[in-house]
Amino acid sequence: MVPVHAACALLSFVPLLVLGVPPIWTQPEQVHLSYPGVPGSMAVTWTTFNKTESKVEYGLLGGRLFEMSAKGGTTLFVDSGEEKRELYIHRVTLTGLKPAATYVYHCGSDEGWSDVFLFTALNDSTSFSPRFALYGDLGNENPQSLARLQKETQLGMYDVILHIGDFAYDMDEDNARIGDEFMRQIQSIAAYVPYMTCPGNHEATYNFSNYRNRFSMPGQTESLWYSWNLGSAHIISISTEVYFYLEFGLDLLFKQYEWLTKDLEEANKPENRAVRPWIITMGHRPMYCSDDDQDDCTKFDSYVRLGRNDTKPPAPGLEDLFYRYGVDLELWAHEHTYERLWPVYGDKVYNGSKDQPYVNPKAPVHIITGSAGCRERTDRFNPNPKDWSAFRSTDYGYTRMQLVNATHLYLEQVSDDQYGKVIDSIWVVKDKHGFSAWF
Repeated sequence: MVPVHAACALLSFVPLLVLGVPPIWTQPEQVHLSYPGVPGSMAVTWTTFNKTESKVEYGLLGGRLFEMSAKGGTTLFVDSGEEKRELYIHRVTLTGLKPAATYVYHCGSDEGWSDVFLFTALNDSTSFSPRFALYGDLGNENPQSLARLQKETQLGMYDVILHIGDFAYDMDEDNARIGDEFMRQIQSIAAYVPYMTCPGNHEATYNFSNYRNRFSMPGQTESLWYSWNLGSAHIISISTEVYFYLEFGLDLLFKQYEWLTKDLEEANKPENRAVRPWIITMGHRPMYCSDDDQDDCTKFDSYVRLGRNDTKPPAPGLEDLFYRYGVDLELWAHEHTYERLWPVYGDKVYNGSKDQPYVNPKAPVHIITGSAGCRERTDRFNPNPKDWSAFRSTDYGYTRMQLVNATHLYLEQVSDDQYGKVIDSIWVVKDKHGFSAWF
């Protein structure tokens, strides 16, 4: 029999013995989807904390479970915080999917599998009328709209989510653990529909490394800017942050502008614009806003809108470019409010008509939707907005959009403070698209 004092001595070593064995972290988590931009495909991204195989097993809903499988690759992401935490980011692209078919899937390896999820492959028809939820500035703390978005996504109300910058607040905090927690929080949305993103200012730490590593957008720019097609729209995602974080390279600003010009030229070729007449942009910091927080958009000479003259060479802004190529709708966030603008260009209103401002508007339509919920709360408005401000709300909430057809697009704002009430809605109607539509 072991003496009592000896048993106590042995027990005192138990925590050391437990702590001496590193935990095995092969369980997939933070599962999310994105659309690679190629019809019949879907990208699945997830995280583990030990290196494992990257595999997705899937099958048609109602068919044999997991009868198909696909393999992908793993990227080691070392966070730049003090602990230099290591995350393994797994990416697998599923191809040959049947348009509009629903698939059941799980991801991982024989060392651990995720929960079972399902998604509907995007319909690649140009007559498809996709439904979107869109918002920016959703945090890990006070994510007020999240529960409603989770439920509506799982009810099948959306085909795509657009997150227009600012995630988690902030993904790099606590050695990127806040990023992990946020990605777990949105899994109940992002594992079911493509979660399409653009970077915001809250992603800037360590040169946007958490953003660039965690998301898998189309193209070869580490998700900083890209474009893709869906239904009757060509959708462009940009980084407004290239105008503000020059320490990460002024060349990024000019590279994006050059890419954007070529992309808009291609989208405006008559044969392309005939098929995808709507051009929609999404970027974090707006060109216009009427908040009272002294942000870039509260100043007439906004960098995003007019460029920068303090760089060599001077950096071009985006308003003239978007106007020249007939961009129809510009989606923004950053301001923790919702604001709908009248059609605007050069700080002037160009409504279609007095009675029907959004029917054949003579300038792009801007929507700011940054009130999904974060620890910084909502912003306040300037009591004397300019003429282009049409509707404003400080309620927490998010925006819904449906691309109905080649001529009709519907937008509405949901107030989470008012239990999901629709507090604003418009139809944008365009018989003609492109630069000539302005005249």
